Amino acid sequence: MFDFETVIDRSNSDSHKWQKYSGRDVIPMWVADMDFPSPPAIVDALRRRIDHAIFGYGSPSPQLKEAVIAYLHESYSWDVSGDWIVWLPGLVTGLNVACRSWGRPGAGIMTALPVYPPFLTAPGLAGKRLRTTRLSFEDQHWQFDWDALQNTIDARTAMFLLCSPHNPTGRVWTRAELETLSAMCLKSGMVICSDEIHCDLVLEPGCRHIPTATIDPEVADRTITLMAPSKTYNIPGLGCAFAIVSNPKLRMRFKRAMAGIVPHVNVLGFVAAQAAYQHGKPWLAAVIDYLRRNRDQVVDRVRQWPGVTMGPVEATYLAWMDMRALGGKNVAERFEEAGVGLSDGAAFGAPGFVRLNFGCSRNLLVEALARMTRAIEKWDIPCSAIDSNFD
Repeated sequence: MFDFETVIDRSNSDSHKWQKYSGRDVIPMWVADMDFPSPPAIVDALRRRIDHAIFGYGSPSPQLKEAVIAYLHESYSWDVSGDWIVWLPGLVTGLNVACRSWGRPGAGIMTALPVYPPFLTAPGLAGKRLRTTRLSFEDQHWQFDWDALQNTIDARTAMFLLCSPHNPTGRVWTRAELETLSAMCLKSGMVICSDEIHCDLVLEPGCRHIPTATIDPEVADRTITLMAPSKTYNIPGLGCAFAIVSNPKLRMRFKRAMAGIVPHVNVLGFVAAQAAYQHGKPWLAAVIDYLRRNRDQVVDRVRQWPGVTMGPVEATYLAWMDMRALGGKNVAERFEEAGVGLSDGAAFGAPGFVRLNFGCSRNLLVEALARMTRAIEKWDIPCSAIDSNFD
């Protein structure tokens, strides 16, 4: 029904992803933006809206609110009131607004590394202190280090920024993990800001995304949930996201932090979001199946690379690879020289790692992995790295 194989030439378009390497033979696999056409239902809805030919300031339609509420109920058994929804022009905007909305100047805002780079910049932009702990990689699995997390919290830590599902590691946090984290945050009087933009892209059978705010009413009362259809349906350029804040006082503070600096949502973004939530399920099922097979292609190839490790990608279309054993911290630059543009782990708080976006046609992915293989074969890899592949 849907074509994910045809490569659409974006090299001379307005694509941020492809413009980075304009005029160079580099396959861009960095920013989280898929190379697939958006669902036909969204494209058709946009055409109808464009034919209207008037693009004044817009507001979300009652049908869009109903579609979001129905989506949350059907997907997560989460019953949300329409007045809990705060519309935003993007999820990164939501992260920054959340950091501005809670805690006194200089208060601590905490997150766990590695993590999506805006998590690391938003606290400082809000006049707060960034506090970080680290996820641990044990038994080939990324997980919270509860002792380290607890030891990082202090009396001035006001908020925890959670990425769920996690970017870049691809983890889908379990209920037990979310319960433990929430209990620690509530005990310390912290608010949780939960970025759940990748929630619909769960690839691993048996894994299920659980919105943090559904853990229990007390957790919901201190949680700001950020969601958007942008990653799921490949419409990030249309700029439509939303926060769900059930606590009226917390919601008022969030809205107050938006005042005067956050613009209206793009009218086409509203249209695309409504079409996505009303008619996007068949396309989503198909793209998840395609992404799952792309992920497996990456896993099979990484197993052949000496010294390189990668945890299970349970969700997202992003593969997080530990390249430290190959020597040096400039591995992303070396792959770029070999014709593959990856995200450098340093921006995520983890030098020596790279993030690969496999949301593309399989032929393009196969070519990128082949280029990476040829590059690795030319490197002078330490014997210890080769040995570690067989531990």
